[in-house]
Amino acid sequence: MATTSEFVDWRNEAYYIAGTRIGLGVLYYQFFDGRSAESIFESFPGIGSLAKVYGAIAFMLSHEDEVKAYLKDQERRFEEIKLRYPHSPELLQAMENAKRAATEK
Repeated sequence: MATTSEFVDWRNEAYYIAGTRIGLGVLYYQFFDGRSAESIFESFPGIGSLAKVYGAIAFMLSHEDEVKAYLKDQERRFEEIKLRYPHSPELLQAMENAKRAATEK
């Protein structure tokens, strides 16, 4: 079983901010992209409190190797899923059309 705290849960083989459906990876990438705890909480008020954001950040910093290994494994799983279930040509074309339309505005 993975390490947890009062700020971070392990369930369904994944880390979550305790008591939420917000994955720890969301907070991790936001924080290490330079966003402040306050800014993260403003974007994700479902976390519940600024204290919980700081607690999750402290957890990530205290268990850095474990969290990095977990996120690397999540990326590997995502790549496997993408290979197993590729997008249809129609969907790819629709996404390209939407992207083009958005940049033309």
